[in-house]
Amino acid sequence: MDTVVLADVDGTLVDSNYHHAVAWFRAFRDCGVTVPIWRIHRAIGMGGDQLVEAVAGERVELLHGDDVRAAWAEQVKPFLAEITPLSGARDLLVEVKRLGCGLVLASSGKPEHVEHYLDLLGARNIADGWTSSEDVEATKPAPDLLGVALNKVPAERALALGDSVWDCQAAGKLGIPTVALRTGGFGEAELREADAVRVYDDPSSLRAELRDVLELV
Repeated sequence: MDTVVLADVDGTLVDSNYHHAVAWFRAFRDCGVTVPIWRIHRAIGMGGDQLVEAVAGERVELLHGDDVRAAWAEQVKPFLAEITPLSGARDLLVEVKRLGCGLVLASSGKPEHVEHYLDLLGARNIADGWTSSEDVEATKPAPDLLGVALNKVPAERALALGDSVWDCQAAGKLGIPTVALRTGGFGEAELREADAVRVYDDPSSLRAELRDVLELV
């Protein structure tokens, strides 16, 4: 297989970033820490192993990190029923396969969340594989998760698809180009500054130009 697409899930294929931001805000509050939601949103796309220190500092991570992550796991549960696929997401995945590419859903989400999203997207019979936070010790912006995803479908070339600067940074560390969507709340300028080769509004607009995009790899 010549090309494999490594697609992020949260914020890229399912509309979940703002739900996660509120869940993290409540989790911090459960542990006696208040972090502005705007700051949390800017870190969505990082794994929980990275996010606590990134938004609240080393001391909070040392004193409360595991408790905050445990609280987040409880706070996010009610939101799962409200998370929906982004318009055109499944059609985009189908188009990736129609054009002869491999497809791995390179998620750093909890395994049960990834399983839920696979069902929401109807992607179990489309994707060649998927990942979760359990596959690595360090999640995005570390490149480890994308490395695991690459090993699931060996190919000569790879293209990452994400919605955050953290996706771009992780892929860049492996020399993989990233196409970014604005669906996670990051602006076009900052995604391009993080070395996204193309930026689109949503999955549908990317699907319309996917053949041309694959020629960039």
